Amino acid sequence: MEKVVIVRYSELHLKGKNRGYFERVLIINMEKALKGLKHELKRQSGRYLIEGFDEFDADEIVSRLKKVFGVHSLSVALKVKSDMNAIYQAAADVCFESGSFKVETHRADKTFPLNSLQISAEIGGRLLSKRKNLSVDVHNPQFIVNIDVRENGTTLVFNEFFKGAGGMPVGTSGKGLLLISGGIDSPVAGHMIAKRGMQINCIHFHSYPYTNMQARDNVIDLAKVLSSYTCGTKLHIVSVTHIQEEIHKKCNGEYMVTLLRRFMMRIAERVANKCGAQCLITGESLGQVASQTVEGITSSNSVVKKLPVLRPLCGFDKDEIIERSRDIGAYDISIQPYEDCCTVFLPKHPVIKPSMASILEEESKLEVDRLIEEALSTLEVITL
Repeated sequence: MEKVVIVRYSELHLKGKNRGYFERVLIINMEKALKGLKHELKRQSGRYLIEGFDEFDADEIVSRLKKVFGVHSLSVALKVKSDMNAIYQAAADVCFESGSFKVETHRADKTFPLNSLQISAEIGGRLLSKRKNLSVDVHNPQFIVNIDVRENGTTLVFNEFFKGAGGMPVGTSGKGLLLISGGIDSPVAGHMIAKRGMQINCIHFHSYPYTNMQARDNVIDLAKVLSSYTCGTKLHIVSVTHIQEEIHKKCNGEYMVTLLRRFMMRIAERVANKCGAQCLITGESLGQVASQTVEGITSSNSVVKKLPVLRPLCGFDKDEIIERSRDIGAYDISIQPYEDCCTVFLPKHPVIKPSMASILEEESKLEVDRLIEEALSTLEVITL
């Protein structure tokens, strides 16, 4: 009897002729997630088995694989010979001491002498005869003993399904660059796009010394959370202090956020081109703050020359974003006090619906190309 972990994949079965490619990427990502743990990964007819690990690592293996996009569900199982006595012993090991239950059997090996209903009936009967505090409830049981008779002469027995991350394997849908702050929204946006198979790199803008180093550390911690789902990431850090000082000195203060966002998008596109990213990703939600009106978004988009800008949170309200932030483990970091570069020199009444004519008039007061080059000269890259 051997403890194994069953891994079932998500949408990959819909991929037809391309399925092999998606499965290969999923295997690579699972191996990355399990780095440092003794294990063997084997394919078995529409699922994978993790074998050969130390039994006390089972929970850690499940915890890591639950974050791998493309994984639909997992179970910790006992692998035994396809023999009724061995199957019963495994069922007895995973069965609770009391409560209502049923036995469900899947028989992939059609040469096995009993069919699925017969296996379930016999194993269930044996369990009932040995444990007087058990009862059968086929409609609403408190737990289920699952038996999977495989074609290779082995049977898997388990009692629980753990939900996986779902989605598509990271790396099957290109690469994007996420504009990440220390707040709640942007890590959720990155997680949502990564779930669709996109590899994510990050860029963060800071205004040190107007913002402190704690803000930087918060962003690094958030990027680490994101990297646990994306098999690693690179965080690009850029200073925009001098840009904000120039805007504050030369432009109407009401346009500070609007003008700064335009600079950030320009710089992000330059960095994206260098690192091979095919799009920009932001955590903007329509109408949430002054810069996230249609007019503000139009202003930001207009300076991005070639790349699409993805805004996965555009139709979400704050409660929905917070719920997702909690689910991915980012919320407690995001709510720590931090100083966002967008709050530096923040006017009392920022412009909400800027016209392009007025934006361009204010921006004409600045040496845009020079300021962008100065910002890029501060670029720092951290591999996570």
